[in-house]
Amino acid sequence: MDKFLINGPCKIKGKVSISGSKNASLPILAATLLFDKPVTIKNLPRVRDIDTMLNLLKSLGSKIILSKDRKTAKIINKKNMKTFASYSLVKTMRGSILVLGPLISKFHKSKTSLPGGCLIGARPVNYHLSALKQLGMEYKIKDGYILAKSSGRLKGKTIKFPKISVGATEQLLMATVLSSGKTVLKNCAIEPEIKDLTQFLNKAGANIKWSGRTCTILGVNSLNQTSHTVMADRIEAGTFCVAATLAKGNLQIKNLDPKIINTEIELLKKVGAKIQTLDDKIFIKGPDKIKPIKNIKTKEFPGIPTDLQAQLMVLMCKSIGKSSITESIFENRFMHVAELQRLGAKINIQNNKAFIEGNNKFIGAELMSSDLRASVALVLAAMVANGKSIVGRVYHLERGYEDIENKLKKIGVKIKRLK
Repeated sequence: MDKFLINGPCKIKGKVSISGSKNASLPILAATLLFDKPVTIKNLPRVRDIDTMLNLLKSLGSKIILSKDRKTAKIINKKNMKTFASYSLVKTMRGSILVLGPLISKFHKSKTSLPGGCLIGARPVNYHLSALKQLGMEYKIKDGYILAKSSGRLKGKTIKFPKISVGATEQLLMATVLSSGKTVLKNCAIEPEIKDLTQFLNKAGANIKWSGRTCTILGVNSLNQTSHTVMADRIEAGTFCVAATLAKGNLQIKNLDPKIINTEIELLKKVGAKIQTLDDKIFIKGPDKIKPIKNIKTKEFPGIPTDLQAQLMVLMCKSIGKSSITESIFENRFMHVAELQRLGAKINIQNNKAFIEGNNKFIGAELMSSDLRASVALVLAAMVANGKSIVGRVYHLERGYEDIENKLKKIGVKIKRLK
């Protein structure tokens, strides 16, 4: 297993280009199962989770033609596709569950493994299943698999989600595009990645309309050949903004619409970062002294994303004063705290709240990644620690950050891969 050796403290300067969004690419790739005609998806990030999803589509019978740089995929579905999503592929990535809705919608049957992924909490699929059941899907769970079928097309209905869920919203959007009649989904997630999925499907002839957290879908008979460019990765963009703020950086972040991280930009301005935005660029300068924020709370979009919580915790460790972070999305997302404490962080956890004593002097240490976002937080912490740190299990990082090592090297981080 590879590790990163990081020599801190590092000063950040230069330009970084943001890759396509992993969290937007996964549902869009799953949605290609709904098509009879070829689909071209551009700006895919070169990360492990995308490879997993492409392999899953291949196993179901899709023919995939990748461009030389592997960022564009042309996907052609066979007449008789398979409907079995095996555990060996689904176990490594939670997003794989998103093939269930399209398979039921298009082929009226599916055997899909229950998903795996990061160990950050329960993230139950029951919202997905109970909503699909209301549309006419019958299912049972046996030996870790969801055995599902429907007699003909799914039927439109009004469904209110008991809790805002990104995955369930995406699942139902895809499942209802080819259904009969009208579906109204209430209490939906409205993340930019969901709007990107909507744009992709509407381009191909779907009929999806949004009003606040309500989504109305009029079923169509089939989808047309189309091409779509995936949006920029807002979590990667937010991570680099935090890095610049943390390390007195002077960074130009390009290839994204700054509006997708408006909330994060406003928060970083409060801690002292100087930020200027253009149409597709962010200029960010980190302060000499980082101001604390009394209570940061993760929330559904347009709030602070849970995927940036660990990175912001590192930032608060270096602020001058006391702060706290409330994690309101996942119940098991403080696994990075013990590792940060190894560097010298003073963090006290009470239920879903972390109390942080700032002004920590980090000293390099050996660290272990527990999940995707925690691993990048450890890299950020190692960047501002004195001395050498080793971050283990970097495969977590590679699930969601494209070419992270070289991007960091180019802006001044002293980072080296140990095989």
